[in-house]
Amino acid sequence: MKVVLLAAGRGTRLKPWTDAQPKVLIPVAGKAPLERHLEHLRAAGIEDVFINLHHRPDLIRGRVGDGSRWGLRVRYAFEPELLGTAGAVKNLERDLSGEPFLVVYADNTVEADYADLVRFAADRDALGVIAVVEKDDVSGSGILDIGPQGRIARFLEKPEPAAAFSRWVNAGIYHFRPRLFEYLEPGFADFGRDVFPLLLERGEPLLAYVLKGPVVAVDTPDLLRTATRAGRESP
Repeated sequence: MKVVLLAAGRGTRLKPWTDAQPKVLIPVAGKAPLERHLEHLRAAGIEDVFINLHHRPDLIRGRVGDGSRWGLRVRYAFEPELLGTAGAVKNLERDLSGEPFLVVYADNTVEADYADLVRFAADRDALGVIAVVEKDDVSGSGILDIGPQGRIARFLEKPEPAAAFSRWVNAGIYHFRPRLFEYLEPGFADFGRDVFPLLLERGEPLLAYVLKGPVVAVDTPDLLRTATRAGRESP
């Protein structure tokens, strides 16, 4: 199975830290989120990884290299202009279209059992599976309405507080079947704002997979401090 690790973002809300390095390389409790994802993927038996690049690509290439340090095969897709989460995947269509694949937001700090997610998706005939977690504060997150058999009925990206209809949030880990590419156009596109609403409108089945561990989107200095503190306090 192939995996796309999305690592191209500028991380503007984490300035000035992200002036000098990509967001995915900022240590959280002593380790960069990108490196944690690589460790978890290899532990799940996954070996084939694509990483999209834009901001400070030299630093990510220098840290990860060809992936052999983790027992992985890592290839890169540089974006002169940011393509968005879905646009980055469309850009790799030729490499991904043969079989189901994973997409992972590499800047999130998450403990995920990728092998279990792959087994869950393999047993179900859905175009996409979205990993979710339950949170009290859904501000800044994509939220989902989950119906019978885990089927997602509604998706709304970063709602205003009065419009929030759920505590289930998008964890930034997806399993897709190749027919996803029928709905992706070249250029900039975002899964939360553009693709998921379109798939639901067209009646394509999207399922929720509940993660057992927490997810921290380290988007601001306060969230970075919270994630670091939680990591230091964990056994």
